[in-house]
Amino acid sequence: MGNADYECPHPVALPPSKTLFKSLESSLKETFFPDDPFRPFKNQPLSKKVVLGLQYFVPILEWAPRYTFDFFKSDLIAGITIASLAVPQGISYASLANLPPILGLYSSFVPPLVYAMLGSSRDLAVGTVAVASLLISSLLGKEVNPNENPKLYLQLAFTATFFAGLFQASLGFLRLGFIVDFLSHATIVGFMGGAATVVCLQQLKGLLGLVNFTHQTDLSSVMRSVFSQTHQWRWESGVLGCCFLFFLLLTKYFSKKRAAFFWINAMAPLTSVILGSLLVYLTHAEKHGVEVIGHLKKGLNPPSVSDLAFGSPYLMTAIKTGIITGVIGLAEGVAVGRSFAIFKNYHIDGNKEMIAFGMMNIAGSCTSCYLTAGPFSRSAVNFNAGCKTAVSNIVMATAVMITLLFLTPFFFYTPLVVLSSIIMAAMLGLIDYEAAIHLWKIDKFDFLVCMGAYLGVVFGSVEIGLVIAVTLSLLRVLLFVARPRTFILGNIPNSNVFRSVDQYPTANNVPGVLILQIDAPIYFANANYLRERISRWIYEEEEKLKASGETSLHYIILDISTVGSIDTSGISMLEEVKKNADRKGLKLVLANPRSEVIKKLDKSKFIENIGQEWIYLTVGEAVAACNFMLHSCKPNPAAAELHDAPENNV
Repeated sequence: MGNADYECPHPVALPPSKTLFKSLESSLKETFFPDDPFRPFKNQPLSKKVVLGLQYFVPILEWAPRYTFDFFKSDLIAGITIASLAVPQGISYASLANLPPILGLYSSFVPPLVYAMLGSSRDLAVGTVAVASLLISSLLGKEVNPNENPKLYLQLAFTATFFAGLFQASLGFLRLGFIVDFLSHATIVGFMGGAATVVCLQQLKGLLGLVNFTHQTDLSSVMRSVFSQTHQWRWESGVLGCCFLFFLLLTKYFSKKRAAFFWINAMAPLTSVILGSLLVYLTHAEKHGVEVIGHLKKGLNPPSVSDLAFGSPYLMTAIKTGIITGVIGLAEGVAVGRSFAIFKNYHIDGNKEMIAFGMMNIAGSCTSCYLTAGPFSRSAVNFNAGCKTAVSNIVMATAVMITLLFLTPFFFYTPLVVLSSIIMAAMLGLIDYEAAIHLWKIDKFDFLVCMGAYLGVVFGSVEIGLVIAVTLSLLRVLLFVARPRTFILGNIPNSNVFRSVDQYPTANNVPGVLILQIDAPIYFANANYLRERISRWIYEEEEKLKASGETSLHYIILDISTVGSIDTSGISMLEEVKKNADRKGLKLVLANPRSEVIKKLDKSKFIENIGQEWIYLTVGEAVAACNFMLHSCKPNPAAAELHDAPENNV
């Protein structure tokens, strides 16, 4: 570029200064209130603010006045449909958690009513979930045997549910929901798949009619327990279980093929319970080795406040169980709610959901319920049944209430093997091998996280799998922070655009100029790495130019347009890079610093150190200025006086 082509660059502006209070307020707002929940309250009278506040924390007050009879007809059909799924699933999952089966029905009565008032999702169907049931069985069962001390085990389950709700509600009120985001999609896919595999293996007890079974969840322990008791296998249970499992899988396959027949899959579990009960009653199979549920207590949920074991020596176990199950329940429930909200083009508030989940579990722990969330299977049925609002949860709770008051005696002859079949059919859908294959194609590290979680759960334990998955996810976050990407930029032919030469091989290097882009914030965690990496880029470029006999290197342009923030360690790194460049007779140039970065560079006197005239608005302007100096009369621009460079005031 000749001198006549050089144009005066645009100045790089310093952002207006803010007071400490304003800066702190802005940072807190962006961290905890990115959705600006206070916006509707602005310029409103006090009475209106009170109404808006109530509507914010109790969303039913906001949409109930607009509720119509047409909505009710849709919600009535959806509610009855999911109730037909909730009853057998509730009984099955309670048995999976080693809790009395009636608790599964209790947990489908009170929590859905609470969620209907406080939740923001129109499609989420509340109920017990298999993974949480497995976690309760695994974590509490290590400390207290549910068969030897059922009362203490039940008290700890209620206490764990209380702390799960307290933790969930606290995350919502304190707007700390981003903590749950550390469970990445890959983590959830692997963990859910592993947990589903373990749950299926545990159902071999019911499927084979075994009385004694291991409390361990790892594959080797389960297989050892199964094959060491071959003499106790009951062929009657095996045949019955396989028949019902085949029936359930067949209805699921048929419903997937034709979406209009979703109700067939939804009604299949209840149909299995009815058919299984009739078969046992007519053939007296309970006298031939087929175990049945037995007596279920009639009546609504009894209070359980007095059963919360706050003074128990196992309190810490209950707290740990509550926090782990609370996080898993939140991650699944919020993800399911958001998925269906996208289909219907509406928004759900993650923090409201956390508050709703927390309050329904706190209320549930006081009314003989164990942990509930938003299971995908039940929510999918609710969505496909055409629900319009959370009233479908109220309809479901009403149907469960009628069951508790009048219909529980009819479950006396329900065979446990049918419940095992229902659980296995539901769990097989959670082993999402297609998602794992997709992860392998898109991101190998995500696939590693997924498989780490899966194998950890299957061959170790639920806790080991969760720890492996979270550790790998955090390791990836740390690697992104500590090892940010840097690129060499080149000029796209016939343009003033500069892009990575790796992505655009046709991009041309600028003679005598090395253009580097840093693709992350500069912090203490990556400052040392960036200093070494920039030095290596410079060394490699000099070696390449020396070998090819091209123009020697004179300028280093750092494109920091993607550097959103910088700390004191990062500023020290830039100072060291400048000193190293000066020693080599090179000139350091900065391009497009962001407002937060330029403000800190100014306060640290780095701008004064590097020279205001060596900071440019764009890479193109920085290159033009360097070319101007290279084609000017001065052969050694790094040694020139600063006032000889083109003016560029900050």
